Amino acid sequence: MPLRAPDFATLLRGARRTAAHLELRDSYNYTCDAPTVPLIRETVDRGVVLRRARIVAEPLADAMLSAYCAAGESVRWLPRSQASGIALPGKDFWLIDNRLVLFHWYTDNGAWAGHHFTGDPGAVKLCSAAFEAVWTRSLPHRSLLARPS
Repeated sequence: MPLRAPDFATLLRGARRTAAHLELRDSYNYTCDAPTVPLIRETVDRGVVLRRARIVAEPLADAMLSAYCAAGESVRWLPRSQASGIALPGKDFWLIDNRLVLFHWYTDNGAWAGHHFTGDPGAVKLCSAAFEAVWTRSLPHRSLLARPS
């Protein structure tokens, strides 16, 4: 059963141990805006392990998540060519403390289009397994920035 989705700040402030974000698009119509970076730093400073993984096409050219890394978020990238065999939920999501999932989706141009919030154990299990599989195969953001173009 869907739960009422909190705003993003409330969602992250409710995390006690972990917050994981899986992104499936190559690009998004957003920037690392000023309010988000302090929220990430605040979340990490409370001891929450904050991880983001993105499955992307190659060549990798998007360095916009550097501000999130500087705020303490761990960011990794998985080339789409290496994602075969991973059961993915079909939508981006935030997984909070391995108990709540906020699915979200976008328009063709990458603008946010909607969300669905749930504590369904099946959805949590799928998202947890998908995130960990992507995380294990992916490369750290900082190592990708150092790669020659």
